[in-house]
Amino acid sequence: MLTPQDDLIGHQTPQPFSASGDGNPLFTERYWYTAHPIDGTPLLLDLGLGYYPNRGVMDVFAGMTVGRTQINFRASRTLGSDPLRTAAGPLRFEVVEGGNRHRLVLGENVSGLSFDLVFDASFPAAREKQSFRERKGVVEEDLARVAQFGRYSGWIVVDGKRHDVRPDLWWGQRDHSWGIRSEMRTDAAKPPMQEHTNFFWTWSMFQFEDMGISMFVKEREAGKPYYLSGTEFTRAADGTVREREITGFEHDIHWIDDPLGQTMASADFRVDFAEGPPRTLHMEGLPIRFYLKGGLYGGFKGWNHGDDKGQLHIDHDVWTLDDPETRRLARTLSDHVVKVTCDGKTGSGISEYGVAAGFARYPAPQKFPAL
Repeated sequence: MLTPQDDLIGHQTPQPFSASGDGNPLFTERYWYTAHPIDGTPLLLDLGLGYYPNRGVMDVFAGMTVGRTQINFRASRTLGSDPLRTAAGPLRFEVVEGGNRHRLVLGENVSGLSFDLVFDASFPAAREKQSFRERKGVVEEDLARVAQFGRYSGWIVVDGKRHDVRPDLWWGQRDHSWGIRSEMRTDAAKPPMQEHTNFFWTWSMFQFEDMGISMFVKEREAGKPYYLSGTEFTRAADGTVREREITGFEHDIHWIDDPLGQTMASADFRVDFAEGPPRTLHMEGLPIRFYLKGGLYGGFKGWNHGDDKGQLHIDHDVWTLDDPETRRLARTLSDHVVKVTCDGKTGSGISEYGVAAGFARYPAPQKFPAL
């Protein structure tokens, strides 16, 4: 289908902008952002967008954890004749300056959460290694991703209270991925659910005043990653930024005896680099988390990423995170705010993680699902 965007340059295949690649329905392009105050105030904002050109769908989410409550907003639209408009309902994403400044706006809606925020990059974007996987000759995933640290300004309103957002206090991170993305279906409301065994993974981003470290690690045996991608940025006094590639990773994680799910208490990560000395990062998990099923990661109550919900569909809910049934549905996958220390410096960030049954290093959390 031709759309007005086809008058612009930028095509990558002999297809119009309404299609992508070879037409694979798994082709996905995603935005993801988090924002949180670094003074320990129990607030965490998560939001994202999914674009599925070969399904004709775009979905978005925004959610905020306030103490032990998580507020979720979700929307979906058909692409129609406007496939590249990065918005659904009252939530929109605007790239003001590529690689540097983005604007994120959620207008008033039934969830009680709204905001108008600007993300300003604090370090360059880091390109992760290509994630490629095939099974029995069929490509299940062929995905590119970039990750970036930033600071936020603007405002957030949640539950009738306004929070002024200042870049000295509100730090965060974003990513942008595109390609063939494997489906994750862990929604208990819609079998068949995927079962995951014998692996540990973490996708973590840590930011300091003059340094940022991001990493993505997957293992089946502790200390032997089968996927490792990571970058360190350091800023010198004159403003120049040095970049180092992570080439080695070791971990020692302590777990809370959480009766409702997998929860990291603290961890020590040692990272080696292609050049220069290693670093040891010590993390302390803070009480604040955003469970990503609120944004449909793995699906929720029969709604999965990329599902066609009609011309415009909007949904919202409020979760009490100490409720056992809510936590059973929310599972493990989450953005967990952490305090990080390294070489006498203190920073902040998020860690996503999970341990599946059979991973010998950490048996205790395996009684709960890894994703």
